[in-house]
Amino acid sequence: MNDASDDTNLPGGALNAPRSQPSSGPTAPGGCRITSTDDDAHPWQECRTQRNADGSISSVWERWLAFRQEPQYLSLYARWDPGMIVRRHGHRSPHVLLVLQGELRIAGVAYGPGTHVELPDGEEFGPFEAGPDGCELFEVMMGDPRSWTSGSEATDELLRARGVTPLPDPPIALPAWLRDTRAVGADEDWAPKAPEGGQG
Repeated sequence: MNDASDDTNLPGGALNAPRSQPSSGPTAPGGCRITSTDDDAHPWQECRTQRNADGSISSVWERWLAFRQEPQYLSLYARWDPGMIVRRHGHRSPHVLLVLQGELRIAGVAYGPGTHVELPDGEEFGPFEAGPDGCELFEVMMGDPRSWTSGSEATDELLRARGVTPLPDPPIALPAWLRDTRAVGADEDWAPKAPEGGQG
């Protein structure tokens, strides 16, 4: 298993080259918060994982750069290992992503750096597949960031073609006021986790 706290241990070759020194915290006037994609105050989260045809493991890694409750939103920096497949899914708020490096295939079409993708609230997209060198993404969910899974023949066909076996979603460190809904379908009943002490 890779050590998600150390960039150099993550698969992906050139995607893991050293970057600038981290800076974090409010460092500008007006309450502006500044951080870095290298800031260890935002630990790597292994969010999805799969077993590849050769027995190796690939994952989606995310650093949550800003995760706020009021108003609710999440911005994150993501690295996908080469060949990582993410099933067709949706989010419970508008979601945008920008391809920073590498190649991301969406429903079989390859997109490179500079590609911007917008997913309206309640819609679904995918399946996704990282290119042979993996990919790096910047993403923002403008509201409840949690995802719901969607069954898809296209996902199943892609997994079979690549000889990939999806593994159970790894645990993630969500805030106490949210519960994990990654395994919940779009039409299943769900509700946000009530905050302790009745606070909103």
